Amino acid sequence: MKTFNLEFTEDEIQKAVADNRLLSMEIEFSRRCNFRCSYCYVPSEEELDNELSRTELKDVIRQAKKLGAGKIIILGGEPSIYPHLREMISFIKEEGLEAEMFTNGSGVTPELAGFLARNRVRVVLKQNSQDEVIQDRLAGKTGAFQIIKAALRNLRQAGYPAADNFLAVSTIICQQNIAELPEMWQWLRNQDIEPYFEVITPQGNARQNTWLEVPSNELKMIFSKLAAIDKEKYGRDWEPQPPLAGNRCMRHQVSCVVTSTGNVMPCVGVTIAIGNIRQQPLAEIIKNSEVINNLKNFRQTIKGECRTCEKSSECYGCRGAAYQLTGDYLEADPTCWLNSSCKKG
Repeated sequence: MKTFNLEFTEDEIQKAVADNRLLSMEIEFSRRCNFRCSYCYVPSEEELDNELSRTELKDVIRQAKKLGAGKIIILGGEPSIYPHLREMISFIKEEGLEAEMFTNGSGVTPELAGFLARNRVRVVLKQNSQDEVIQDRLAGKTGAFQIIKAALRNLRQAGYPAADNFLAVSTIICQQNIAELPEMWQWLRNQDIEPYFEVITPQGNARQNTWLEVPSNELKMIFSKLAAIDKEKYGRDWEPQPPLAGNRCMRHQVSCVVTSTGNVMPCVGVTIAIGNIRQQPLAEIIKNSEVINNLKNFRQTIKGECRTCEKSSECYGCRGAAYQLTGDYLEADPTCWLNSSCKKG
């Protein structure tokens, strides 16, 4: 069974852990963004200063390649408005690496869509609702729905989705869209677009915007409903467990995040800077990080109900949720419906 965005097998993950290597790396070219999503972390002006140069970005990508990474996942900010995006993607492809880009669609013109298709860039378009009012509210931008709609049209005209041109839609599960998710899931499946539906990591704006919150019992119901749809209509059999519908997040075994200022973190939710690439080589940072080693050895280090859970051999909950809500990245996931504290709630 493949996991972590359906690409890495259990054997590949175990080998990467044993060899202290990467299979992928997530990277921010810049944190500048033209949306203000209600669930996202919005950077302060200080965080936009001193961002990595293209030379520094290329250097750390080469370092990730030496560590075994075969894919670079481009995060943001909003990559499609980054002025050097084409140059950076061309570099990634010249290095023989796969590129995946998460985008709100803002800069996905017909020209950029064609460039992405020619370079076989895996595209993950962020869309949280098929209702214009809800989508614009969640994005914090009037017109966001129409921007996303235009981006999808441009991607389709460029040849997405196809065997060589993977297309997914990233959707956060919140109170405002939960009723439409089964229909949206089926619409995406019918279009051969992979749905990336996930529980909100309680950080940044999401901590203030409590109107987004979905109780754990409701999360369980929507995950179960989506699993039933997949099994009955699409022949896909998976067991519901957070934080990703239809998949398991094991990124801490094989990946890391490099922020736009060079900090290295386990993931965007576990916001612990374990080093900075301007001060240490990436290999040294990863090898010597207690946090990374604890996460790789989660079966021995994880705490609370996540340690004793019946799924503990294959799941460690959302480490980002644990860190953001308890301050301890090894604590039991407070948002998981298998946690007794959730059941009591």
